[in-house]
Amino acid sequence: MRINKKLALVIFLVVQVLFIQIIKNFPEFVEQYYSNGIYIFISKLMRYSFGWIPFSVGDLFYTFAGIYIIRWLILNRKRIYKDTINWLLDVGATVSLVYFAFHILWAYNYYRPALYQTLNIDAEYTTEALVEFTERLIEKSNAIHKQIAPNDSAKVEMPFTKAEVFKRMQNGYVKLSEDYPQFTYQPRSIKKSIYSIPLTYMGFSGYLNPFTNEAQVDGLIPTYKFPTTSCHEAAHQIGYAAENEANFIGCLAAINNEDIYFKYSGYTFGLRHCLMEIFRRDKELYYTMLETVNKGILKNYIEVDEFWKSYENPLEPIFEKTFDSFLKANNQADGMKSYSYVVALLVNYYGDKPL
Repeated sequence: MRINKKLALVIFLVVQVLFIQIIKNFPEFVEQYYSNGIYIFISKLMRYSFGWIPFSVGDLFYTFAGIYIIRWLILNRKRIYKDTINWLLDVGATVSLVYFAFHILWAYNYYRPALYQTLNIDAEYTTEALVEFTERLIEKSNAIHKQIAPNDSAKVEMPFTKAEVFKRMQNGYVKLSEDYPQFTYQPRSIKKSIYSIPLTYMGFSGYLNPFTNEAQVDGLIPTYKFPTTSCHEAAHQIGYAAENEANFIGCLAAINNEDIYFKYSGYTFGLRHCLMEIFRRDKELYYTMLETVNKGILKNYIEVDEFWKSYENPLEPIFEKTFDSFLKANNQADGMKSYSYVVALLVNYYGDKPL
């Protein structure tokens, strides 16, 4: 690549950064022309192109890209000192192209309006509303648990494989899209990540590959978590970049699934978030409410906690901090704390609706 082209791409990178600082102030424009416009075409094209392939094309892309970068750095290591400007132009030009692809293929969704605005629900809620909703959620979760567990002290065992979860997860989105067409999820493109082991050590259940629009799920996590995790990643695929919103949509998709095990995973997912928010506000009330939850549900929670504890390592906080910084850099000011905001969405969405 000639120097003038490299320089042009570096300048283009600066232009892109400035453009994002401007476009973030016009979320309605992003919603109309990108999220509900060009992105719908791009995302479907990607999922039709790669969804039918049984393995993760995106993971292979990262593998080859990583090998190429390492090889390039080794071969060009001497240029850092002998031809520094040209070396920096090479790096800057590459970053510019990747940055452009990242945003045009998916990341402009970070700048769309908040979901509570498009759903016309409140963003705030009282402790009283939280407690009332959590009590309803406990009753519903206990009732479903009773239907699929041998007794109230037994944890639920999913009767299907993780691959079968992928095949069943779309059903909830079909049901959900009857009332909310913006949640239409077609076609499906969700796979186990070939990097499940490193993902687990980093503390992540899955991720969306923005360059292939494949949803990647950590293949090692307990099957109990697969329905909500799969639905969460699908929410990213349909254009909801914020983690709190993907949690909320994923929870709704699992709850709306006709399969009772998906419903169980969805309701107990929401319940756990609500209980943790109550713990943050009133520890005594938390322990009182916890006693009303079926012991089998708590065993499913413990199963997940023990899984993650078994993979704890000194590097995990570093990865979490990195991801937290990534979220903050992409229009999520609260970083990983934003995950808890799913409670506000759930409480206000179900305020006058039956569970």
